[in-house]
Amino acid sequence: MTGAAVPMIYRGRTAKKRPERPPEKPQGFYDAVSRTPPAPRPDRRGPRPALSPAARADAAFPSRGADRGRRPGGGARPSRPALPGVQRAAAAPGAALFTVRLGGLLFRWERHTEFSAYTFVADGPFEQPFKDPPAARLPADWLKALPGETISAVHIAIEPASAPDRAVEQTSALFDNNTVIGSAVHGEKARVWTDVRVHADGYGRFLVKDLGLNQRQLGRLAQRLVEINSYSLLAMLAYPIARAALPRIAALERELSQSVKTLSGLSGLGDERTLLDRLSALAAEAEAVGAATSYRFSAAKAYSALVAQRFEDLRATRLEWMQPLDEFMLRRLAPAMETCASVATRQDSLSVRVARASDLLRTRVDVALEAQNRDLLRSMNRRARAQLRLQQTVEGLSVAAISYYVVGLVVYAAKAAHGAGVKIDPDLAAGIAIPIVVGLVWFAIRRLRKAVVGKGEDDA
Repeated sequence: MTGAAVPMIYRGRTAKKRPERPPEKPQGFYDAVSRTPPAPRPDRRGPRPALSPAARADAAFPSRGADRGRRPGGGARPSRPALPGVQRAAAAPGAALFTVRLGGLLFRWERHTEFSAYTFVADGPFEQPFKDPPAARLPADWLKALPGETISAVHIAIEPASAPDRAVEQTSALFDNNTVIGSAVHGEKARVWTDVRVHADGYGRFLVKDLGLNQRQLGRLAQRLVEINSYSLLAMLAYPIARAALPRIAALERELSQSVKTLSGLSGLGDERTLLDRLSALAAEAEAVGAATSYRFSAAKAYSALVAQRFEDLRATRLEWMQPLDEFMLRRLAPAMETCASVATRQDSLSVRVARASDLLRTRVDVALEAQNRDLLRSMNRRARAQLRLQQTVEGLSVAAISYYVVGLVVYAAKAAHGAGVKIDPDLAAGIAIPIVVGLVWFAIRRLRKAVVGKGEDDA
């Protein structure tokens, strides 16, 4: 998620006239606005070049340059009103930081990972804080034309040490009589008050009283207040996502528990495959929930750590009769972050449990398949033994049949020799030939079987 943030600052001075000098840091009234990007819409007119913040600033505060008064085809273009003292400048392509002077305002744009920060600084005296912030000096539609949606917006009014002290009731009146919290910061060299509310103009408010900070320290203080406000709200973006994910996670946990309970009562391989399909669907949905929330939860963890670090950098101490800033904001931020952490832990635990149940069921299915394979091998062994016995029987019959025909041939040969005058008894010749022929046939068939079996084993 990307967005835009607009910090603006104006700083109060005493009524005494002082020579102007370029500010060394953001000072004055800070207005911070964070915006999420709008959804892309199809443009029938074709692609158009995107406007950089510098181009938007230039469009809001046009320059008097002669090049802007020329048309592409020649001739003068009608002049537009320009603010005196406005510089024309453009940010470099791909730049993450841009600063320019816009009339009496100092404009600073900075790109972050998920948002962009727009800071407007007005340096000068004011009678009442928050009455005339820098945002009021901008064109009415300029801020609304910024891309994205507002995440945070804040005014920061900085008073000098010479400003009179106010009672609690007077300070509360500056915040529309809301309950005010505050702290002394930076070793009690400054004081900060806020009501942690969004007012009618859409901005929050911080009142800072400088009691001895130099220019750089005061700029860092203003920047930390802006970051605390922005980062705490960015961290809270994860809370609605966590609340929305809780019912889905609870439903998945219930379904997983029911599936695990039925694991021990499965009766066949078909039931096991059905349950495995259910567990696979649970795993897919759990991963989908994790993919939709993990980035936001990780970002919330990082933002909350930054908020805690910024409060530590402030070195805030308690003001009399007021709740400290860090105590108020961290106490309200911590439960939301704990909820997000709890949901993230439940997601991880759910994924692990689904994986463990799937592994257990796969083991059960594998054991059943191994048992089936074992029974199949036993059946194959029985058939092989039966085939071997049948083969041996056939071999014995083959020996008898072949021997019968060979002996018959010997008898015919003996009869032919006897008819030719050879003194030989055919019956005696047959009796002598029988054991010899049977032995030779048996030996030949055995060699043939061994040769065939050996060739089959070699081919395997």
